[in-house]
Amino acid sequence: MEAASNDLRAWVGRSETVRDRIGATPVNALNATLDHEAALAADGDALHPLWHWLYFLPLHRQSEIGADGHAKRGGFLPPVPLPRRMWAGSQFEFRSPVRVGDAVERTSTIADVTEKDGRTGKLVFVKVRHEVRCNGAADPAIVEFHDIVYREPKRADDVEPPPQPAPTGAAWQREIVPDDVLLFRYSALTFNGHRIHYDRKYVTEVEGYPGLIVHGPLIATLLMDLVRRNAPGADVATFRFRAVRPTFDLHPFRVNGQVQPDGKTIKLWAQDHEGWLTMDAVATLR
Repeated sequence: MEAASNDLRAWVGRSETVRDRIGATPVNALNATLDHEAALAADGDALHPLWHWLYFLPLHRQSEIGADGHAKRGGFLPPVPLPRRMWAGSQFEFRSPVRVGDAVERTSTIADVTEKDGRTGKLVFVKVRHEVRCNGAADPAIVEFHDIVYREPKRADDVEPPPQPAPTGAAWQREIVPDDVLLFRYSALTFNGHRIHYDRKYVTEVEGYPGLIVHGPLIATLLMDLVRRNAPGADVATFRFRAVRPTFDLHPFRVNGQVQPDGKTIKLWAQDHEGWLTMDAVATLR
């Protein structure tokens, strides 16, 4: 795999730019999906943090889609020869508002490609830097680093890392029921065709998981939504999250938050029905 790894490193520095316009319908649809009684969005309304994920959607032709529902390997992302692909985490700077009605541009650059050996075999990590600009501005409104991990096929003798207990003492907590409809609506809003989120036969028989996988970005969005519900009007400057353990649709899960003593740092986390940590995150306020 060393030669292949060197070939993958050749993708570092590649970039692409896509353009979009911030329409109101995706905002209203996500508000409904997250069960908000929000007024209909209008031009000039600021997007909530992470809601830029509703735009710049991956518009691959049907003939370009692979067996897992993702686009076939190659193109902008490096053609990693490992079948399982997951969103491992992200880091964000929210520098200025993105508003309904804005003409937006996202420039994406492959920042790094790293190969590692894990408990379950070979891993390849791809880090992508995204910069979102509004209305022709020189400076980005949002800077995002997106971490993608590729893994070998699941084997019967795989040894998964031991689970971590979730923190205790949450000041904010909300229980989420990840039913098929919630997962479908979020997949539709983000034009995400990955079959692990809606095809139970595929996810259990091909990828070897016990149930449908709740989207990492959906859990991250629910963590930020917890801030919105408990600290209305909070001005989030940075956010980072790390996926720790898959969350399945088989049981309800919880999102939690705790404001730290400095008053500007909010510790956020998600936990499954057994109390194991599934996502670790931190938001900072201006």
